[in-house]
Amino acid sequence: MNKHAYVIIMAGGIGSRFWPVSRADKPKQFLDILNTGKTLIQHTYDRFLRFMRPENILVITHHQYVPLVKEQLPDLPEENILAEPSRKNTAPCIAYASFRIHKQDPHANLLFAPADHLILEETSFTKTCLEAFQFVNGRDALLTFGIKPTRPDTGYGYIQYEPQKNIDHIFKVKTFTEKPDLELAKTFLKSGDFLWNAGIFAWDVRKILEAFQRLQPEMYELFSAASEAMLTPEEPEVMEMTYAQCTNISIDYAIMEKAENVYVIPSDFGWSDLGTWNSAYENMPRDYLENAVAARDVLIVDATRCMVHSSGQRLLVLQGLDDFIVVDTPDVLLICKKDHEQEIKEYVAEVKRNIGEKYL
Repeated sequence: MNKHAYVIIMAGGIGSRFWPVSRADKPKQFLDILNTGKTLIQHTYDRFLRFMRPENILVITHHQYVPLVKEQLPDLPEENILAEPSRKNTAPCIAYASFRIHKQDPHANLLFAPADHLILEETSFTKTCLEAFQFVNGRDALLTFGIKPTRPDTGYGYIQYEPQKNIDHIFKVKTFTEKPDLELAKTFLKSGDFLWNAGIFAWDVRKILEAFQRLQPEMYELFSAASEAMLTPEEPEVMEMTYAQCTNISIDYAIMEKAENVYVIPSDFGWSDLGTWNSAYENMPRDYLENAVAARDVLIVDATRCMVHSSGQRLLVLQGLDDFIVVDTPDVLLICKKDHEQEIKEYVAEVKRNIGEKYL
């Protein structure tokens, strides 16, 4: 692998839609959501180890989770863990990592990926990543991964590309659309030139810094000034002051939707963003009644199409439930209709308002 290629795993989110299993002190990327024996970040790290050197893999996360990263990825060099002092979305996260890597390798090519996504076809994923690195090397291009849609899903953002403007089957992006309603999603699917936005990006480090300078000049100046302290003992203190002044904004809004040099690589590697309990259900083995169970002691009687997750500290008996999410932890029991799962974030907010942060 090219010594100038780096992968940055973004692992700072809270994962509130997986509450009550995902909590502020241990969010979903550090959990074995799918009952596989490995956490999501461990799967992500191992996936990149197939074609990357450990020293060229970095993790950027909230400072609170640095001990979890060290515990779950013991082979990751400690200096490759970047600690964000606060959560300010993906644009500051990407600016921080890009400036830091640029300081040690100004010819770097970077690939940013979330820590908590599911990739079923790892060989195909490896091939796509290698193609992405080759495409952005020395090219004035910001590349995003687009997933070929299989259904009119309203939970994903969409990317429209221009079929006639392509380089080796990597296409110029025409438009970005945030989560559409069902009718619009059906139109997108039928048109054939829309892809799901996977939130995986690649670029030459110089080109992303140029994009920040052009499109987010205030953020660029903040991190440019802070870069003098990067890779020194003053880095944590300086980054705390930098983040305090940063806008909370995603890379999509900050850069990708504004830039002219954005391309997409159509991909098909068994991807899910694992954003909800329903997405976990869709990617787990199910019994003959279509129940997905991630638990040891569960007795199911005439229950169908349920997603069941338990800490295993007590027996669960389910009778007569159809299409429910049942999540049992030592201190919280959630029972929710699957088609109401988008409201789980609202339940978390309600718990915080009425009970406090004890269960968050």
